[in-house]
Amino acid sequence: MTAVKTQDIIEVSNLKMYFPVTKGIVLRRKVGDVKAVDGLTFSIREGETLGLVGESGCGKSTTGRALIQLYKPTEGSVMFRGVDLTKLPAEEMRRTRRKVQMIFQDPYASLNPRMTVGDIIAEPIRVHKLRQGKEAVRERVQELLALVGLNPYFINRYPHEFSGGQRQRIGIARALAVEPEFVVCDEPVSALDVSIQAQILNLLEDLQDKLGLTYLFIAHGLAAVKHISDRVAVMYLGKIVEIADGNALYKNPTHPYTQALLSAVPIPDPEIERTRKRIILFGDVPSPFNPPTGCRFHTRCPIAIDKCKSDEPPLVDMGDGHMVSCWRMQESVTLMQR
Repeated sequence: MTAVKTQDIIEVSNLKMYFPVTKGIVLRRKVGDVKAVDGLTFSIREGETLGLVGESGCGKSTTGRALIQLYKPTEGSVMFRGVDLTKLPAEEMRRTRRKVQMIFQDPYASLNPRMTVGDIIAEPIRVHKLRQGKEAVRERVQELLALVGLNPYFINRYPHEFSGGQRQRIGIARALAVEPEFVVCDEPVSALDVSIQAQILNLLEDLQDKLGLTYLFIAHGLAAVKHISDRVAVMYLGKIVEIADGNALYKNPTHPYTQALLSAVPIPDPEIERTRKRIILFGDVPSPFNPPTGCRFHTRCPIAIDKCKSDEPPLVDMGDGHMVSCWRMQESVTLMQR
């Protein structure tokens, strides 16, 4: 993890991403919305890695895509160095996209099988006119291949000639080709073998140190982000329920959902594993088409009270920047302060 700077490079306010649901074959009419992301407010500091974790379908990847405007948000703002990306005209956003890039989850689907590795990495360089002339572009591509730990002479090979880990390195090189400042890493290791996952995480950390990058690192579970993240945000059904410094979150998880996620992370020591208390969540995750009222977690929460069913808890600072969205936890702190 890198030394964290104080300036915010990304500031997200009330971000919403709704997908309309229609009915009918000929006369299609809107019957509702899938509320994939529903009112997120958070910031990412320059030079840090913010981990974003949660179950499948909670809106993590949608959040990442909305941040860099691959999806146009339904509502809210995304400030990048003081500029609201949601309000930029298409041409200006195209120029700004140089500074905000994405590493995709599936290294098999994200690379064009009909293009050579050299052409895949060179394409953004040519689009943004970062190098002039064939030889200059070729040299830059070879530099990028070497930077991500691949042989520079692989430039004329095709994606099918590489392993999954090597393909993800190519995807990383493509994202770095335009010299970005902020990179969304959308579950970049989830499709890889465990032994390769550590290599890719170490590579991302090394690149962050060398190039001064800022990451939003999206993952399924808390175990995957422990090594790389400075802060961690936990997401449930379109909402952030807890944000804290990585060490603080692992030592003192406050939200019941975070506690359940951490209890599911296996520990290598069999003695500790046997004595550890597991938190089992019952029931299914509700549909984002018709989310519960109040706290969205109350239908599965073991400590829910009546207030949780009717009123949505705000994200409140419990001290030292540890933000939690839970009525029970907030009431406990209030009682302790009296």
